[in-house]
Amino acid sequence: MSIWVTVLLFLLGLALIVKGGDWFLDGAVWIAEATGVPRFIIGATIVSLATTLPELTVSVTGVLQGEVDLAVGNAVGSVTANLGLILGISIVCIPSAVDRKQFDLKAILMVSGALLLFLLCRGGVLPVLPSLLLFVVFAIYIGNNVMDARSGMAESRGTNPKRRTTSHRQMFMKLVLFAAGIVAIVVGSRLLIDYGSELALLLGVPSSIIGVTMVAIGTSLPELVTTLTAIAKKEASMSVGNIIGANVIDLTMILPVCSAVSGGRLSIGAQTTALDLPVCLGLCCLAVLPPLVKGKFYRWQGALMLGIYAAYVVALVR
Repeated sequence: MSIWVTVLLFLLGLALIVKGGDWFLDGAVWIAEATGVPRFIIGATIVSLATTLPELTVSVTGVLQGEVDLAVGNAVGSVTANLGLILGISIVCIPSAVDRKQFDLKAILMVSGALLLFLLCRGGVLPVLPSLLLFVVFAIYIGNNVMDARSGMAESRGTNPKRRTTSHRQMFMKLVLFAAGIVAIVVGSRLLIDYGSELALLLGVPSSIIGVTMVAIGTSLPELVTTLTAIAKKEASMSVGNIIGANVIDLTMILPVCSAVSGGRLSIGAQTTALDLPVCLGLCCLAVLPPLVKGKFYRWQGALMLGIYAAYVVALVR
């Protein structure tokens, strides 16, 4: 394939995720207003589940094709990119306060998932039965979100004057817009991953490095697009909820699924245990400690996260 065709397909993927992100966030905000569910919860559930589809697809496909390093690197690297790059950008632009009732448990679950994954992978494999502990964290996360959503809807019925009234036709059109945004993001991400990775391989970059950098950032593009769109529309709660939720799902669902697909013992490379997982865990702690203690994010915190991520990428490519 001509290099120009590869570049054009790469740019097409970029255009799809940008437009898809706009449709997707508009649909998500409308769902929040129509149902009365808080924006943070919508971001942490519906938006997060949708934006983690590329990571799940790439990692499972990588295991099935024998590219285990790429699959593991993508799952861990996506969390690192979500925190160090995407949440870092979001905090620097909008250092918002958090709703402690909605934020605290989800943040603790994210750190718990990262710590548990780090401990389980220290032997160089992720066995399927111990990895079920990660599913327990995932189940707690989903259960907590369901309870928060019910609570938010109950409160909004009597106290939220902004809750929208809507016709069946408008509801259908907004849900179609939301679904179209998901499809555009997933297809666009796939194009960027495929043709970005092809260009990187032509330059001789190893698959483990591609997994935690280009593919990880590529599969995190839905979160990045959603975050940038949320910043532009001043929807900070949706952005933070999306990133926290996507990370919990990445840490507690994707690698256990990959372990099961691989036959019960997913191989974990030395780079993952020595560098990728420690950096991921460190960024998780840095991301959640200030809001857990003080109830808000700080610009210095976002800048430090961006700096750590930049140093991590430099360490990988040296």
